[in-house]
Amino acid sequence: MACKGGCQKGLSDEHKAILKAMSGMSEPSACKEIAAAIDQESKKVSCKLTSLKKKGYISSPVRCKYEITDEGKAAM
Repeated sequence: MACKGGCQKGLSDEHKAILKAMSGMSEPSACKEIAAAIDQESKKVSCKLTSLKKKGYISSPVRCKYEITDEGKAAM
């Protein structure tokens, strides 16, 4: 999915909210689970996850599942 102007180079409040939610998850989580945790639409969260992954703040150890990295924890 391509980001349509919603992705920013810096960490927005939404990026931080995603990282915070992911830091409390005990296992890799799907986009829908992360979106539900921060009460956002999954399409919007998907775009943010893509940008966080490119920055190295999250990883995808299993297809369509995401977890926070040490870099992501430090960025919070």
